[in-house]
Amino acid sequence: MADRFAGFRRLSLRSLVSRSPRSVAGQVFLLQVAVVVLLVAFSVFALVLQSGRDTNAEAKRRSIAVAETFAHSPGVQEALAAPDPSKVLQPLTEAARKVAGVDFIVVMDTEGIRYTHPLPSRIGKRFVGTIEPSLAGKVYTESVNGPLGREVQATVPIKDDDGKVIALVSAGLKVKNVTHQVARQLPIILGAGAGALVLATGGTALVGRRLRRQTHSLAPDEMTRMYDHHDTVLHSVREGVLIVADDGRLLLANDEARRLLELPPDVEGRLVSELPGLDPETVELLVSGREATDEVHFAGDRLLAVNQRPTDPDGGPKGSVVTLRDSTELQAVTGRAETARERLKLLYDAGLCIGTTLDVKDTAEQLAQVAVPRFADFVTVDLADAVLRGEEPAPTATGMRRSAVEGIRSDHPLYEMGRLIDFVPSTPQARSYGSGHSELVTDLAAATGWQAQDPVRAQKIIDYGIHSLVAAPIQARGAVLGMVNFWRCGDHEPFDEEELSLAEELVARAAVSIDNARRYTREHAMAVTLQRSLLPRALPEQNALDIAYRYLPAQANVSGDWFDVIPLPGGRVALAVGDVVGHGLHAAATMGRLRTAVHNFSTLDLPPDELLSHLDDLVGRIDQDETGTESPEHVVGATCLYAIYDPVTRRCVMARAGHLAPALVHPDGTVTFPDLPGGPPLGLGGMPFQTEELELADGTQLVLYTDGLIEDRSRDLDVGMELLREALAGHPERPPEESCREVLAALLPKRPKDDVALLIARTRGLSPDRIADWDVAADPAAVAGMREAVTEKIEEWGLAELAFSMELILSELITNAIRYASEPIHVRLIHDRTLTCEVSDGSSTSPHLRYAATTDEGGRGLFLVSQIAERWGTRYTPHGKVIWAEQALPNVLLDEAGPDAALPEEGAPGPDGPA
Repeated sequence: MADRFAGFRRLSLRSLVSRSPRSVAGQVFLLQVAVVVLLVAFSVFALVLQSGRDTNAEAKRRSIAVAETFAHSPGVQEALAAPDPSKVLQPLTEAARKVAGVDFIVVMDTEGIRYTHPLPSRIGKRFVGTIEPSLAGKVYTESVNGPLGREVQATVPIKDDDGKVIALVSAGLKVKNVTHQVARQLPIILGAGAGALVLATGGTALVGRRLRRQTHSLAPDEMTRMYDHHDTVLHSVREGVLIVADDGRLLLANDEARRLLELPPDVEGRLVSELPGLDPETVELLVSGREATDEVHFAGDRLLAVNQRPTDPDGGPKGSVVTLRDSTELQAVTGRAETARERLKLLYDAGLCIGTTLDVKDTAEQLAQVAVPRFADFVTVDLADAVLRGEEPAPTATGMRRSAVEGIRSDHPLYEMGRLIDFVPSTPQARSYGSGHSELVTDLAAATGWQAQDPVRAQKIIDYGIHSLVAAPIQARGAVLGMVNFWRCGDHEPFDEEELSLAEELVARAAVSIDNARRYTREHAMAVTLQRSLLPRALPEQNALDIAYRYLPAQANVSGDWFDVIPLPGGRVALAVGDVVGHGLHAAATMGRLRTAVHNFSTLDLPPDELLSHLDDLVGRIDQDETGTESPEHVVGATCLYAIYDPVTRRCVMARAGHLAPALVHPDGTVTFPDLPGGPPLGLGGMPFQTEELELADGTQLVLYTDGLIEDRSRDLDVGMELLREALAGHPERPPEESCREVLAALLPKRPKDDVALLIARTRGLSPDRIADWDVAADPAAVAGMREAVTEKIEEWGLAELAFSMELILSELITNAIRYASEPIHVRLIHDRTLTCEVSDGSSTSPHLRYAATTDEGGRGLFLVSQIAERWGTRYTPHGKVIWAEQALPNVLLDEAGPDAALPEEGAPGPDGPA
C-alpha cells in the first residue's frame, strides 16, 4: 500500500503536470499572446481601410486636377487641329506626367482613340474606360484594369470656344502606387505588437514561476482532482495512511488509520512517540523512517501489516508515508492457502520428477526423494520382489524387498536398503497390501500391531522419535505392487486425514510409473534373453585367430546388434558383425534371422561380396513381408561387415554393407582404419558390394564393432573414432581380452543408450612347415606320383594313420580334375586342427554327389570321398574352383570319443578292405 501511495503522490505532483496540456501560467501566456495578435490584426485592418479610403480620394483629386489642367493648357486645341496630333501631344503629355507625378496622361478623340500614352504601342488604340459621361461635359473617375494594370483614372472633356467637346483627357495612378503608403506604416504597427508580446512573455514567466512554486505546476482541474484524491485517502480508503515528518511529527492520518490505531482527534501535529496506545516496536518503526515491507506489528488485539517508504526520493519534503492493513482475519486463511499451495506444488513436482526412467528401483527412489522432507521425515518403499524382476506381484505382503530409503538423517533404525521383508498380518503394511487402502497410525507408541513385526526394532524406532506413520499401497491395473511408508518424527505434527489423502495421491502418481517400469523390465529381460540366445554362446575352436568379444545390451532398450565367428574349410575363419535397425523384440528376432542366414550362406563358402548380396535380397524380402502386415514395426534395413581370414596366405578379404570400417592394430602399435568400400545398408538393393583384400602380419589385431561403441549424442562420430584409436594404440602385445576391457572403459558411458558389439581378433598365421602343395599335370599317370608324395608328407607330419584314406580321397579328386576340369591343377595339404586336402583347377563346374545304380560303371567316387572324409565341399575362386576334404586328426578323435572309447581291434578290416 505504501508503494501504491508513493506512486499516487508522484502521479499527483509530477505525472499529472506532464499529462495536462497547459499549466496555469501557460494558459495565461497563451491568452496574452492571443490578445496581442488580435490587437495587431485589428490595427492593420483599420490602417488598411483608412489608408485605402484616403489614398483613393487623394488619387482621384490628383487625377482630376492633372486632367483638367492639361485640358485647359494653351496649345492643346491647336495641337488637336494639327495633321498629326500625336506628334505634338505625346511629348507634352509625357513631360506633364512626370512633373505631375501621375502614371499616365492620355489624350483621345471623341471616339476614344488615343493620341498619347506612356506606352507608344497603345497610341491609336481605343481607350480602356468609360467616356460617355465625359462626352456629355462631365468629369468622371473610375478604377479599371488598363494597360498598366489596376488604375484609378479621371476623364475630363476638352471643349472649343463654342463649348463643344472636341477631345478627352484622362489622367491616373496605378493602384499599387496608391497603396504603398500602407506598407510603410505596417512595420511600425508590427513592431509595437512584438514589443507588447515580449512584455507579456516576461510578465507571464515571472507569474508562472511563482505559480509553479506554489501549485507544483498543477493546473486548476488537476488541483481539484488532487483535492478529491486527498479527500478519498482521508475518508474512503480502507487502508490506514500516515504521513510522518522528518522530526517525528504526525502530519496526516486518515480515518482508517485513526480506527486501527485508536488515535485521538487532535493527533495531527503531535510527536509519534507521544501518541497513546502504540506498540513500542511500531513507534520505533515510524520514527526511524526506514523502508519496511509487510512487517507485522501488533496494535491492541489487531495484527497489522505495515509498509513504510520515504517521501523525498523525488525531491519532496523529508519524511515517510506509512500504510496499515488489518491482516488479523486473513492470517488463518493465508496459512491454509499456503499449505494447499505447498501440497499442490509437491504433487506438481512429483509429476515432473517421478518416472523419468524406466527402472523400477530408480522410480521408487525418486518417489522417496520427492517426499522428504516436504511431506515426511523418512520414506521407505517396499516392492514385491517379483516386481523388481518384471513379474506379477504376490497376493500377500510377503517377499517384499526394501527398494528405497530416504530420510533427513542417516542413523535411523528403519530396515536397511535391499532387505527382504515378510510383513506379519497385524502390521499396517500387511493390512494395506491386502485391502488396497492406506493405513494411518497417528501414534506409533500406542499402537501394538505394527510392533509384532520386530519388537526390538519397533522400540528403537519409538526411542528414535518416530511417532507417526502412513502406509500407502502402490496400485496399478488392479494389482498391488508394493508399499510406501511415510514416517514423521520429532516435533512435527502427526499425519492427519487430509495428509492421508495427499499421500494416496502422491503414491497414485508414482504407481503408474512403477508399473510401466515393471512391464518394461519384463519386456527388456525377454528381449535380452532372446538376443543372448541368438548370439554365440561360445567361440568355436580354431587356430587362425585369438578372439575376444563383448556384447552389452542397452539399458534403455534392446536393439539388433550381433556378431559371429564361423570356421571355414582350410583353416580359414569368417568374422561377421551387424546391426538391425530398430529396438525391442522385433529387432532381436530379426537379428536372429540374419545371423542364421549368414551361417547358412557361409556353408556355401561364398566370398564376402556375394554373401552380402544374398543377405541384401533376404532383408528386402523380409521388409516386403513385414510392410504388408498391419504391424507398425517392420525392418527397413540393417548393416553388416563380413570378413574371411586365411591363415595360410595371411590375407583377409572383407566387404561391408552400410557398416563402419574396422580398425587394424598393427604389430608396431599403430592403429589404422582401412579404406574399405562402403556399400549401402542391407535391404535397399540395387547396388553391388565390393571387397577389399588386406595382407595382415602375424599379431595384427582386427577390431570389429557396432555404432553403439563410438556414436553418442554428446559427441561427433569423428571424436568417437579418435577415442577408439587412442584406446587401441601403443599396446600391440596386449591380449584381445584386455583390449576389450580398455576399449569399453574408454568409450562407453555408465548407461549406454544403444547396444554394443565388440570383436577383437589377433591373427596367427599357419607355419609354412604345415603346408604342402604341388602342381599336377593333366595326365592320369601323374596320380600315382601324387599319392606317393602326399603319403610321404603325411608320414612326415606323424599322421600315418590317415595316409591310406587320404590317398583314396586324393586319387578321386585328382582323377576328376584331370578328366572333367581344365588346367592348371594344384594340390595343397594343410595340417591344422584337421588334415585338409585341396584340389584346385581352372574349371567352374562343380561335381555333385549322386546315387549310382549297380549297373553303372562310375559315379561312386564322390560317395567314397563323403564316406571317408569328415567334411568335403567346393568353393569357387576368380580363376576356377577348389574341392576340399577334411579328416579329423587322431588325437582329436580320441579327445572327442573320451578316454574309454574302444579302439579298433588288431587285424580288423581297414579302409582298404571295404574299398
